[in-house]
Amino acid sequence: MKIKRVLNHPRRQAFEVRTSRGAFAFPYDRCKPMPSMGDAVKAVSIDADTGRETFTYTLESGKTGVIHVEKVLDHNEEPAYMHEALLYRLTLDAVAKLAASPLSKREVVRRLGTSPSQLYRLLDPTNTRKSVDRMLALLRVLGCEVDIVIRPRAA
Repeated sequence: MKIKRVLNHPRRQAFEVRTSRGAFAFPYDRCKPMPSMGDAVKAVSIDADTGRETFTYTLESGKTGVIHVEKVLDHNEEPAYMHEALLYRLTLDAVAKLAASPLSKREVVRRLGTSPSQLYRLLDPTNTRKSVDRMLALLRVLGCEVDIVIRPRAA
């Protein structure tokens, strides 16, 4: 995802990062080095070298920091990003379980009732077009049980 614009808001103690999914606040206290009253943000720029996926800020002291858009989306718990992160985690677990499983890929394909190419798409961590349902079905075939835990946020 590309960053369209970054604004510095010293009174709010945050950067405002605009993307195609909206505007997101990213607080100074999540930055390293952290801007402060004595060491304020002097300049902010979007990095074209990273495909506009990061921005760099420079403090009055000369220190610089770089923030990736994923860090901003994670902080704001943006739903589409959280969905992609869940799929990525399920995929990595499925790849590891398949490698340790006594089942052959052919047997996994048979039990899933799908094609080999679909199995390879499910095992591709960069494929974000797969469904959570299919990943859960794959993990079930591999002998895994997936629990969803809902708990209060830590303050």
